[in-house]
Amino acid sequence: MDLERAKVHEADACLVLANKYCPDPDAEDAANIMRVISIKNYSDDIRMIIQLMQYHNKAYLLNIPSWDWKQGDDVICLAELKLGFIAQSCLAPGFSTMMANLFAMRSGEPSDDMQAWQNDYIQGTGCEMYTETLSPTFTGMTFSQASELCFVKLKLLLLAVEVRPDDGGDTKISINPRGSKIPANTVGFFIAQSAEEVKRAWYYCKACHEDVKNENQIKKCKCKNFIGGMMVHSVLKSQQIGQHITTDGKPVQPNGVAASKPGLQPAPSVVAKTGTPLKKNVSMKEESAPDIFQENPRPPIRQDPMRNGHPVIVPMTPDFDFEKTEMKYDSTGMFHWTPARSIDDCILDRNQAAMTVLNGHVVVCLFAHSDSPLIGLRNLVMPLRASNFHFHELKHVVIVGAVDYIKREWKTLQNLPKISVLNGSPLSRADLRAVNVNLCDMCVILSAKVPSNDDPTLADKEAILASLNIKAMTFGDVVTNMDSMGDSKDALNNMGDTSVKRQGPIYGTNVPMITELVNDSNVQFLDQDDDDDPDTELYLTQPFACGTAFAVSVLDSLMSTTYFNQNALTLIRSLITGGATPELEIILAEGAGLRGGYSTPDTLANRDRCRVGQISLSDGPLATFGEGRKYQDLFVASLRNYGMLCIGLYRLRDATLTAVDATSKRYVITNPPFDFGLLPTDQVFVFIHWNKRQSTSL
Repeated sequence: MDLERAKVHEADACLVLANKYCPDPDAEDAANIMRVISIKNYSDDIRMIIQLMQYHNKAYLLNIPSWDWKQGDDVICLAELKLGFIAQSCLAPGFSTMMANLFAMRSGEPSDDMQAWQNDYIQGTGCEMYTETLSPTFTGMTFSQASELCFVKLKLLLLAVEVRPDDGGDTKISINPRGSKIPANTVGFFIAQSAEEVKRAWYYCKACHEDVKNENQIKKCKCKNFIGGMMVHSVLKSQQIGQHITTDGKPVQPNGVAASKPGLQPAPSVVAKTGTPLKKNVSMKEESAPDIFQENPRPPIRQDPMRNGHPVIVPMTPDFDFEKTEMKYDSTGMFHWTPARSIDDCILDRNQAAMTVLNGHVVVCLFAHSDSPLIGLRNLVMPLRASNFHFHELKHVVIVGAVDYIKREWKTLQNLPKISVLNGSPLSRADLRAVNVNLCDMCVILSAKVPSNDDPTLADKEAILASLNIKAMTFGDVVTNMDSMGDSKDALNNMGDTSVKRQGPIYGTNVPMITELVNDSNVQFLDQDDDDDPDTELYLTQPFACGTAFAVSVLDSLMSTTYFNQNALTLIRSLITGGATPELEIILAEGAGLRGGYSTPDTLANRDRCRVGQISLSDGPLATFGEGRKYQDLFVASLRNYGMLCIGLYRLRDATLTAVDATSKRYVITNPPFDFGLLPTDQVFVFIHWNKRQSTSL
């Protein structure tokens, strides 16, 4: 009756929100799943978007006969996304803040009343994720060429493209792909300030706009009026151009880099010169792109079938004998895998932990009672075990907390390598020193305890106390000589490995940390030296801007983002889970955990996908850009020479102050303007390709 009064059968979609502060998350999920069943029973074709608390409850939605993600049904799992965001911050501190701001709808207007760093940060918060069909001008280009053209000419950041596999299967989203050409009518994923800006990618016409200097003048041109055979000819012509693109007269290899690397050139020089106007009409969207591709096949490059959304080039004479000797990856090839281990084999006491050389690791401070609801630690560890890391690059994860609770989670962790457990308290300084918290790459503070309804301020008391406790600690010169670390001659392995610590910090305030909060307002207690008003919105507070605090409330805006753009959630999930696929979700839904698999050319090819990284401008091949160069120079050089896609900066808050007054706090700048000045102390957020060559300095 209520559904009829609400006219659910006429609704565009139905959104089911979870109570994030409920005492029993499983009961909350069960109730909401029953609501979905009831609504689907009343109107089986209604689009459903549901929030779930626990990851393991996603499996029950697959049992609903009318549940169909292809029709727009989707689930936002708070535990999966929250811990996934935090996991990516372990790899690139501040990344959780950048991504959370991308799907929140804000204006991002700077103000004269704010400090300079706040204006830089707030301008980035106005960026959002949009999708738009790329104009025919982009057809036949590599992704690197298209992304460079978008950034330099259109002032847009192209992150990914939607591609359809050769076998005609479901479309996949490919982030910063390499080695493949962009087909006609490809949908691109952009970071921009408004939907109006993104339309430039649809309007851009090489014939009409190549000489336009002001990106705001790129509007729909007269070429758009041509239809029919002229359109097909234009697409065919642009594909032929794409196969013979030259840079300064030198042929471009399949990865988009010139055979002999030229100096930095403006983006249009990468696009081939042609006298044939590339024309497009809205009716093109109904035209048959596959027929065009059959008439004009790609060059004969040895390629594996479509993997992760794009062809993957493999060696002509692969030798997989060694890979087959043991199972090192899960059955999908997306994550590192190890035979199940007993938790007793992974438990350290304080002395054993102190004897273990822990450096560059991740410390998880976990508050939980033996009967606390499971939070799904697998969602935190799995992104750190993605197969696009070499095994020696995996960060050791040390969980400090009550073993009785961790034993209940262990079934989901037992097949993931490099995990240790210290049965202790995150508030014990002796335990924290034993796990070398001052030498970790990230200290994550989580709580599985059910928050009390009496006083919301007390919901985060343990997390806040643990954070302040670490900041108040001091450390001696524990590591005296670590010159042997990071001496790799491999530029991509060594460049910007910002986590290589030659010497641990002396003060706890410099320990990299991210604290999960239940109540937004409690962020005011995390930093004693900030001057944030208690009523300040979470995203405007210093801890959030610096990437040191994360609250599950920021995920609420994902509901509206998913409603308006379903692909945005798919992209975000792909980014933060490390590569979870529908196939893997079905395997995990069985309840038996990760399954190992023997390595094959197909599964090994899955390693070749992008990951989040952080590059330093203080040393390495990109160090020259920290000396007063502009962000556009860095963007173009990184993309051309290393295939890295820059998406933002992580800048010292007090970069201009003297060493005595300055803090080590950094803040996030999302997609800076093209003429934004760089500093030697800046770190750069990048999407970096998997590196086939392993570092020799292990």
